[in-house]
Amino acid sequence: MPKLDKFDIAILNCLQEDARATNVESAERVNLSPSPCLRRIRNLEKSGLLRGYRADIDRKQAGLGLTVFVELKVGHHTKENSEAQQAALLAIPEIVSCHLISGTADFLAEVVVEDLAAYERLLTEALLALPGVTDIRSNFAIRTIKTGGALKLPTPE
Repeated sequence: MPKLDKFDIAILNCLQEDARATNVESAERVNLSPSPCLRRIRNLEKSGLLRGYRADIDRKQAGLGLTVFVELKVGHHTKENSEAQQAALLAIPEIVSCHLISGTADFLAEVVVEDLAAYERLLTEALLALPGVTDIRSNFAIRTIKTGGALKLPTPE
């Protein structure tokens, strides 16, 4: 984990706002010259803190009108079962995020599909077939208020 200073934080905030900004634009926004700015960006990438750059796609315009938050409960809690479950969840492309959680369920998955019929197919053909699953609960998003927001990064000491 790299020690972040105010310039690193500023660069990360800048890239969260606009990952397509050129190095010159980023350097200007964070009050650095282009060479040190690029060096810092490369160091953030190399350290793994800055993992990549993505396009923010409008789900509805892409024909993906249904978001479902799926709680999965698994029986027989062993390391092997957990690893098998995680591998199976990673292999389902409709799952756009997944978390190991505490509470009444073991995993919380965010599923994005075209419509209810597509979710029914995914549920019956993939989710119910997951290894060790004993219960599934589906929560349908009515409207998205916020998604993919920028992280509030800690201020450097």
